Amino acid sequence: MSKLDKLSVSEQAVIEQFLDALWMESGLSKNTLDAYRNDLAGFSLCLQAKNAGLLVAETTDIQGFLYTEFKSGKKGRSAARLVSSLKRFYQYQIRESRVTEDPSALVDMPKLDKPLPKIISESQVNDLLTAPDKSQALGLRDFAMMETLYATGLRVSELVNLQISQMSIDPGVVRIIGKGGKERLVPLGEPAIDAIEEYLSLSRPELMQGHGLSNAVFVTRRGAAMTRQAFWYLIKRYAKVVGIEESIMSPHTLRHAFASHLLNHGADIRVVQMLLGHSDISTTQIYTHIADQRLKNLYHAHHPRA
Repeated sequence: MSKLDKLSVSEQAVIEQFLDALWMESGLSKNTLDAYRNDLAGFSLCLQAKNAGLLVAETTDIQGFLYTEFKSGKKGRSAARLVSSLKRFYQYQIRESRVTEDPSALVDMPKLDKPLPKIISESQVNDLLTAPDKSQALGLRDFAMMETLYATGLRVSELVNLQISQMSIDPGVVRIIGKGGKERLVPLGEPAIDAIEEYLSLSRPELMQGHGLSNAVFVTRRGAAMTRQAFWYLIKRYAKVVGIEESIMSPHTLRHAFASHLLNHGADIRVVQMLLGHSDISTTQIYTHIADQRLKNLYHAHHPRA
């Protein structure tokens, strides 16, 4: 027997009427509506034990129910959806004038912990960079792209849209127009400069042969700019070649590695923020959490009294 079946007919009707309206307004999937139904039925069962119902519930009833649910292990997105279910239900009842006060108004949404990005090690980056066949035009291009991405921490869209006019090989910097049109200068480093120069002199002319002119730095066999999807595919392929788990590998993984490895080697977080083009340092601070976690793991793995 489901939770809903344990409720009175009137309580079932209140929930189903809300879900019908929600479906009409938002077109939510059956699975989402079922989740809302289960959440509301659970709260109604809690109220039933007190001889109360959904339309007469108070803030303390919601707080007590949430406390019980969280204590039993509900957390993360399930907890956030539970609170969202109650809030949307009572906002609807207010609109329909079935209740005069919203008992969920003073209930805060739980904060969701953002999962830390998966980082590959420096040795794994080196393995990845050895995967392309640099004797081939496409392999040399792929090597230059991955070397540039790891050297600069560019967003994938910034890498594939890179124009020759943005490159300054002599001083070794690249001018990036990031989110919101913000401009930043990012140093390339000697390995990346060498890779780009070799690609531009040997590989790119071969790929562009018969295709006219293009200002894109990284091009395909058709002379067009590389796409995000194509680069995502090739970096997955190279990861598989060198035995890096495909599920953790994407173009963004090298951006994460760039930031994390810089911090591991003592870079100032403000510098990393500037290089990544983050407007808010709180976005960059996730990499300090990764570094802290790495230190904890090393401690527990190697200290005799860990």
